[in-house]
Amino acid sequence: MSKKQDWFTGIFPALVTPFTPDDRVDEATYRELIRFLLPHVNGVVPCGTTGEFSSLTLEEKKQVIAICLDEVGGRVPVLAGTGCQSTRETVELTAWAREAGATGALVVAPYFLKPAFNEIFDHYREVDKVGLPLVLYNIPQCAGTHYQWWTAEGMGLAFDHVIGMKDSSGDMPFFMAALEKLRGTIGLFCGHDEIAAAAMLAGADGAILASANLIPDIWQEIYQAAQHGQVEFVRRRAKEIQILTRLVVRKGGPQAVKEGLRMIGLPRMSNVRLPMIQGGEFEREDYEDLRTQLENLGKIGTRTVTLGGREVEYALPADIPPRFEDLTLCVGEGFAGPPFSEIAHIDLLLGWKSGPVGKAIDRARNEPRPGHELAVLSERPLTLLVPTVTVRTARARQLVYEEAAAGIRLALEHAIARHNLPEALLDDLCLIANVFVHPAASIRQRVKINNYKAMRGAIRKALEGRPTLGELIAEKEAARHPFRYAP
Repeated sequence: MSKKQDWFTGIFPALVTPFTPDDRVDEATYRELIRFLLPHVNGVVPCGTTGEFSSLTLEEKKQVIAICLDEVGGRVPVLAGTGCQSTRETVELTAWAREAGATGALVVAPYFLKPAFNEIFDHYREVDKVGLPLVLYNIPQCAGTHYQWWTAEGMGLAFDHVIGMKDSSGDMPFFMAALEKLRGTIGLFCGHDEIAAAAMLAGADGAILASANLIPDIWQEIYQAAQHGQVEFVRRRAKEIQILTRLVVRKGGPQAVKEGLRMIGLPRMSNVRLPMIQGGEFEREDYEDLRTQLENLGKIGTRTVTLGGREVEYALPADIPPRFEDLTLCVGEGFAGPPFSEIAHIDLLLGWKSGPVGKAIDRARNEPRPGHELAVLSERPLTLLVPTVTVRTARARQLVYEEAAAGIRLALEHAIARHNLPEALLDDLCLIANVFVHPAASIRQRVKINNYKAMRGAIRKALEGRPTLGELIAEKEAARHPFRYAP
């Protein structure tokens, strides 16, 4: 007998929870987020993992769900996250959500104590008695327990009010087994952003995703295309968003999403709550990667800004002020990896050709530097490569002057194409890139790509005056030496 519900299909963003500077739920920004998402989604999920439910008090969870229900106003289903560590509290919150008007409840397996499967079964049996449509939530990387296909099948069939399952494990064999056993009986959603497109092609009824906060329209396109069997479209679109989804899933989840939302138009969006911190699991090089992906997807557009006294078109996130006065001498730093031996570190000087950077280039080109020979990589803008480590071997020469240099040229091309190096300034600017290539490096492609990423970030930081003093103070607790951990 099918227990599927018509409303449980499509794309449901797992909403982040914004906080005020004094660490309260930020109702105004939360409502703004929901309004931003509603035109593109089939439902919303407050108080999920991305919503930091485990860092919210019971009263805060109720507040967040109530705000969401009010702002949505019945336009789409609200699947409220009601899972708690204890069965009693889960039952209490689920019953409250039913009375508040939630369409259904997303209930994570009891976490931390790692109950056995018969204990998980008994937990869900008690929650099922509440009578609200339930969606089982499998996320072993957080809960500590992983459903087996036979336990998922058992719970999906045994309980009257279980109408679906969200699987965030990223375990495609498990999901395929669930499709075999339960498709048509309950709704099956993918919750792992990196495989969501493949899961929808395989037969998933939809997806509950953190990255749907950032690109709800693209995920809706993928869902609709999968429903209509447009395989090539899904493959192409999935490839275009793969780096973004990887960053969100593997690099801090809520913080990655929140920083991305600030970039694309919600500048008041907060950081995560402790124990997670800005600059922690979601690192500064990840910020630069995420920004690039949002630019590539058209989510960050150009604005007219003042650079060095000139008005130019510049691709700038919504949370960065659009005015940079002095380009006489600018400093930027870029860092990118993995792996460890192929890590790239670039210290960049940027300025006018007529200023100190240009004069330094003129002087350096006329001075012999054995083992640190300079290389002009571009004439427009004039760009000089200076190796940090003494180049002693043929392999090191190849990695520095071919692979790292190719990555830097690629970064220059990208910066020009994406309006991070405005065309109007190219004839007057010059750059000196101090380039580190590890003596043990061997993977040529990684040296190239990591130097591309490091240079890309260094250019933007130099032009935008980042990190600012405020950023440094805010992230001082997260600062770590890249080669040695020292708290």
